[in-house]
Amino acid sequence: MIQPQTHLNVADNSEARELMCIRIIGASNRRYAHIGDVIVVVIKEAVPNMPLERSEAVRAVIRRTYKELKCDNGIIIRYDDNAAVVIDQEGNPKGTRIFGAIA
Repeated sequence: MIQPQTHLNVADNSEARELMCIRIIGASNRRYAHIGDVIVVVIKEAVPNMPLERSEAVRAVIRRTYKELKCDNGIIIRYDDNAAVVIDQEGNPKGTRIFGAIA
């Protein structure tokens, strides 16, 4: 479960290194986001001299969460970190590779 003020790692090779959730896209009163949801994040740490800069607000899709995800067949999936992939307005990833496990 991701809520505003949650820090996330970046799971792709975009120039960002750490993100912080500031808004969940969807219903206006939605409190938590789960795997696959789109959120608005601010970049807290980035590689210097690259197109993505620190304190820039972008969209991201959640790829991994600490909170377990229960499947219909009874399997429970849980990861070691919270991670997201930076996307553009059309929903395409800004990086070319995605690292780590994907649900």
